[in-house]
Amino acid sequence: MARKPKKRTLTHSEEFEVMKLVFDKFLWLATLLLLIGIYFSITKSFNSGFWFILAGSLVMVVFAWILIKEFERIR
Repeated sequence: MARKPKKRTLTHSEEFEVMKLVFDKFLWLATLLLLIGIYFSITKSFNSGFWFILAGSLVMVVFAWILIKEFERIR
């Protein structure tokens, strides 16, 4: 009969490192969207870049909300 492998639990420091990697991707995505929006606003028209700026801002807001919820959970 096959034994079930034990589930490995992460330590707090390992969990924090994984969380940092995920949040880093959020920040890069938001920054990229903001920069594309600014570029389109300068080269074409404000309306063409506005939606990218709005999307980047929303990603930043979601990032901040998740970060606050994580810190509240840790306390």
